[in-house]
Amino acid sequence: MLRSHVVGKPTESHPATEIFRLTPDGAIPNSTNPALVYRGVFSQRDDAGAQWLEKRFADNGWTDAWRWSVYPFHHFHSNTHEVLGAFAGKALLQLGGEHGPEVNLRAGDVLVIPAGVAHRKLREADGFQVVGAYPEGREPDMRTGLESERETTEKAVAQVPVPAADPVFGAEGLRLFWR
Repeated sequence: MLRSHVVGKPTESHPATEIFRLTPDGAIPNSTNPALVYRGVFSQRDDAGAQWLEKRFADNGWTDAWRWSVYPFHHFHSNTHEVLGAFAGKALLQLGGEHGPEVNLRAGDVLVIPAGVAHRKLREADGFQVVGAYPEGREPDMRTGLESERETTEKAVAQVPVPAADPVFGAEGLRLFWR
């Protein structure tokens, strides 16, 4: 069963944060740590927004940044967490697998995805683009939930450590929500 809920400001320095707690969905392991959406984190758009995200993520130890969109098929990473910061347009994403919640992401929002949590783009508008990055510059694997992957991916996801810093809020962020 997939569950999600939204909370307000967990601290004075955080904007409204949406929390998505996702349970296993067949071959998709998901995570005991929730996916997080930080709404309206930054106001820059297009190249200036992408540069702001790249610097902010790198300052907090999330590196190997790239610019693009989001794949239109369910996929996840069993060996690393991922952050997506939208700097242009908007999109409807789905988290957690075929029965997971749909999440609107628009320029100015940041999505933090724990290892094992499936995500895909359902539709996009207005030139949707994100900056993606990984804690400590980890090289992500690509998993799609094949039954043959299940045993090894569940073990791998369980071994991914909580990053030292949140990609946006530094030392204060993730430890408020993740174990």
